[in-house]
Amino acid sequence: MAGQPRERDNVKSLSFSLGISVSVYTVTSKTITARWTRHAGASSYKLSATPNNSQHAPVFAQFSGSTVMGSLSPLSPNTLYTVKVEAMDTNMLTVLASDQAERMTAPKIPDILEANSKQSTSITVEFTSMPGALSYILRAENEDIGFFQESEVSESPGTISNLQPYTMYTLSVMSVNTGGRSQPSLTVEKRTVLEALQLTSDSPGNNTITVTWEPLEHAVRYSLCAIKEGSDERIKLNATDTNTVNITGLEPGTYYSIKATAWDPSGTPGDDVTIRQITRPSSPWDVDVIMTRGRSSGVAVNWEGVQGADGYTVLTSNGMNCSTYSPSTYCMISPLECGENYTIIVTAKNAAGPSSPSEPEEFLSFPCPPESSRLVEPEPGNCTLHWSEVPGVDFYTAFVKRDDGMERWCNTTTTGCNFYCNCGYTFFMTVFSYNQAGSSPPGALLNYTTIPCCPEDVAVSLLSTETLKINWSTIRGAEVYQTKAADGSEIILCNDTAPMCALSDLTCNRNYTVVVTPCSELSGCNHTCKPHTGETAPCSPKILSVTHVNAATVNVSWSSTNGEATYSVKLTGDKEIQTCQSMGMSCTIPNLPCGTVYEVTASAKTSAGTSLPSYSVPLETAPCCPENVTVMQKTQSMSHVTWSPATGAESYITSLASPRGDAKCHTLDDYCILGCITCGTNYTVSMEAISRTGHKSECTYHGFSSSACCPSNVRLYRMSNNTIRVHWRSSGNLGNVSVDLRGAYSNYTCTPAIGVNSCDVSKVECGDVYTVVVAPVSKDGTKIEFCAKRIYSVSCAGNHVGMVVYRGKRSVD
Repeated sequence: MAGQPRERDNVKSLSFSLGISVSVYTVTSKTITARWTRHAGASSYKLSATPNNSQHAPVFAQFSGSTVMGSLSPLSPNTLYTVKVEAMDTNMLTVLASDQAERMTAPKIPDILEANSKQSTSITVEFTSMPGALSYILRAENEDIGFFQESEVSESPGTISNLQPYTMYTLSVMSVNTGGRSQPSLTVEKRTVLEALQLTSDSPGNNTITVTWEPLEHAVRYSLCAIKEGSDERIKLNATDTNTVNITGLEPGTYYSIKATAWDPSGTPGDDVTIRQITRPSSPWDVDVIMTRGRSSGVAVNWEGVQGADGYTVLTSNGMNCSTYSPSTYCMISPLECGENYTIIVTAKNAAGPSSPSEPEEFLSFPCPPESSRLVEPEPGNCTLHWSEVPGVDFYTAFVKRDDGMERWCNTTTTGCNFYCNCGYTFFMTVFSYNQAGSSPPGALLNYTTIPCCPEDVAVSLLSTETLKINWSTIRGAEVYQTKAADGSEIILCNDTAPMCALSDLTCNRNYTVVVTPCSELSGCNHTCKPHTGETAPCSPKILSVTHVNAATVNVSWSSTNGEATYSVKLTGDKEIQTCQSMGMSCTIPNLPCGTVYEVTASAKTSAGTSLPSYSVPLETAPCCPENVTVMQKTQSMSHVTWSPATGAESYITSLASPRGDAKCHTLDDYCILGCITCGTNYTVSMEAISRTGHKSECTYHGFSSSACCPSNVRLYRMSNNTIRVHWRSSGNLGNVSVDLRGAYSNYTCTPAIGVNSCDVSKVECGDVYTVVVAPVSKDGTKIEFCAKRIYSVSCAGNHVGMVVYRGKRSVD
């Protein structure tokens, strides 16, 4: 803020030595205040100001060594000075250090020529202009309220704002340049004017405006001026001891601008204020009332519009009203009370309020409609509409409309009307009464719904064994359908909105009487519909037994509660289905394959349909016999029997039977090892195939003969001429025999004659170990491989066979 010390503003430092610095602290028109830093050893400081572009003499001053701030005056206003400070020694002859800066002095002090207040919150000051001034500072003060404010202006005159109304202020002005501001001018005192009045206004009549305000302190009188908008017509008024003024003699519906001013004791006017107020409009005139006729009976009101009206309100004597906005001068009042005399007035209105009402207009309304309408239907299809009598009515018109759009009228002087009302429709009825004034509004709307028609295309079908499905076409007027099935002992009901129904949980093999009854919420149900019949499927039979007649034939028997029915038995296997039919309670199924598992069910069939199958009973035929049975002798006393798997067989019992003994095994596999076989014996081969439930099949195959017994006590003897004799002991009739000698270097074979127990092998090489096997040969020439082998060592005696030594024996490999 101006008037406060500033730091170095716009200062150009010209320091040329170190150790001290100077800055300009404040500037006025005739004074520069500088400050500097201390310098060690300085006993005093010399401060000087030299004008840069002026012939004026420099100004200087001397200060003690403890001073760091000093002022120079008098200086020339609006002049650029070089300010210099020098640190001096004790003799004041030697400059220890120095520094300098440039600064402009402020312009000259202006003079206030005149001060005026034309608004309650501001004062305008006129002052002299100063050379070099860039702007001016206006200052306003009031010590009583502690007010201080400065405003910067560019030229004279200047205005200082944000003041308080009717308050005395001390005013001064200062000039400003880049160097700073001048000292304040000589002061002038000036009071602000009174503030503006707070006006309120209204128009109590169409030629009067009332203006009201709150009294102002220090105001001695008030002046008002009313000006008609759009003209120069003025009405001037003064007031002293009142704060309310009535302005009369004005035009209706016209806007006036009202200007008001408060005056203080010195005769100075305060702030003025202008408000805008319209007078109330005149009363509407030439009111015309026209009755409208028909269903929307009412009254149309017309009038001549008046100046300044924003809108109009029409009011009837019974409190009904309608409104419209200008420039419209038409309004419709509806609905009216029937059979009444009415009085109508019209009022104009604008922002000031309503006008006085127009002259009243009278009219007579239309007749009242009939009341208490009712409809009776003494027999289906014939309806009569009745209503109560209305006084003063010339005739009545009954209007009947069917919900499909067909319409009928009936004009009568009585209070009733007949018409045909067929089933499945809704009828809407109203009655109008007429007199010379016209038609009444419609009477109460009466609707009547006839009962729905009966369906004509009811179809009953079997949906499942104990469920009947009933279908029919949609019936007009029906909202819900009641379907009932009865057989004399039970009743099944079904309610649905769709034209179909499924009656479930019925008793099998029954005839039911089915009736479809359409219903509606308004008219009820039609109980005259004819019945239909439907039969449920037969009951499921109960299987009593499944008996095997033989291995490939079964007989199935059952029980049933049905009447006449055809029964079907089905045997369902993995790969095939067997069936039989019967009119009785049993049937036989032949030629069943072996080893097959079946599920046995029975069902009944009538003209109504087929029953559900009975509970199933398992059936299993005996397993098949294995094919390709093979017996192979593994050792002299053990045979290996194999066979192909048999259909339906879970396990097998294999038997070899002979007069000399039997062999048997029980296995889950398709092979079996039989021990304790007697060599050289004929056996009978048989087998039992057993299912998992214990069913058996007896199977017999071709015989089996065991091989001849192996020779025993086999010995080797040395003969002459490198010949060795093989000797053995026979067990029964061996038949053909084969003798083999197998050495490391040579092999020998001989075949003895039938019945001979030895065989000679010539030209045997000595010095080798021989394996000797003596085995029977079967009829087909096959040599028995399981006879025991004996090992002999044959030494050499010179070039001939020497000693023959037995080395042991081993079984066949």
